[in-house]
Amino acid sequence: MKNITYYTIVYITVLLFFSSTGIIAQNPDTFEELNGKIVDADSNTPLTFTDIVITNSNISTVTNNDGEFLLKIPTTLLDGTLSISHLGYEKVDLKISDIKLNSKIKLTPALTTLNTIKITTVTKNARDVVIETLKKKSSLYNNKNTVMTAFYRETIKKRRKNASLSEAVVKIHKQPYNNIKNDHIELIKARKNTDYSKLDTLALKLQGGPFSNLYTDIIKYPEFIFTTNDIPMYAFSFDNSTIINGRDIFVINFKQNENISIPLYYGKLYIDAETLALTNAVYSLNISNRELSSNMFVRKKPKKVDVYPTQATYRVNYRTTNGKWHYAYSNIALTFKVNWKGKLFNSVYTLNSEMAVTDWEIHNTKLAKTRTTLIRPNTILSDKTSGFSDPEFWGSFNIIEPEKSIESAIRKIQKQLKRT
Repeated sequence: MKNITYYTIVYITVLLFFSSTGIIAQNPDTFEELNGKIVDADSNTPLTFTDIVITNSNISTVTNNDGEFLLKIPTTLLDGTLSISHLGYEKVDLKISDIKLNSKIKLTPALTTLNTIKITTVTKNARDVVIETLKKKSSLYNNKNTVMTAFYRETIKKRRKNASLSEAVVKIHKQPYNNIKNDHIELIKARKNTDYSKLDTLALKLQGGPFSNLYTDIIKYPEFIFTTNDIPMYAFSFDNSTIINGRDIFVINFKQNENISIPLYYGKLYIDAETLALTNAVYSLNISNRELSSNMFVRKKPKKVDVYPTQATYRVNYRTTNGKWHYAYSNIALTFKVNWKGKLFNSVYTLNSEMAVTDWEIHNTKLAKTRTTLIRPNTILSDKTSGFSDPEFWGSFNIIEPEKSIESAIRKIQKQLKRT
């Protein structure tokens, strides 16, 4: 088993840099911005990771941790509709012209129709469902060369204070799901700012960048979590089922068997009950063994420092178009405790990265034409402040709306740039 954490490596005090400037011109099409917030109709609770797609197009975004979204809509599509869906809620289709700026959109919890009795009559056991799902990559997922436009954000916090913020627009050269070729990522535009005063004497760098999130695509990269050899190490069981886009969804719990000592994963898989397509996955790494889990993450550190993870969680969402599924969004959250030997106090750092596909098209252009702008799986995005001074930096590219803490960090960076 190749652990997904191999590509999510923390460097302590070792600084590696990668040039990240604007490379390709933005889409010149005119557009209008649409703001909104998605909440639970009963509790008014913000709904994170809600999927928002312009119907009859591949343009999309997701809500942030505050349930908010910003969508840049080409003027040619302003007469269209938005399709809004969230796991466990009724899907909503709204005319774009009817949605007011900063409007609050309420989703109603869906009534589950699939019960445990129906599950057991349809399938033998949860393990069989997972095995069958992993075999469906050739029939249920996109098997054409695809170029996806995606937005990537990476933050590093010391306790609650933002110490580093990176953002990028990338093109994912997605290989067909039915072959074994790895995907490639092309850097289009990026910006980053790091406040080393908040990192004290340590400088944390997250290796992998957008690739870390791309490798959460369990269907394309099962070798990072489920292989034929790995599956016997896990226990699988059915949980209460749910609904997404009006379809019944199996919810399958998994965790490592008690006799397995190496760190493996635990969480939930959301699988379409009819087609057995994986629609979502939410899981974490078992970090109870500090030494082994630390070895999976930390590449380099000073001898006098002990570093170990206290949280490692992952999420991946898929989207379907014309009956074919593809990677749509992923989120990684890592928390580390840093202890200096001989010192009383410790430091806690949180690293969070997310990537959302905002547009895509079938594309057969040879990769050789873009090789000079490709990034590597071991990339560490460089310190680059120029983009934060320009409020129109992203142009027509869709991004994930910044949550309140990130908005505050961007404002502080802009003030610093004005002073200098």
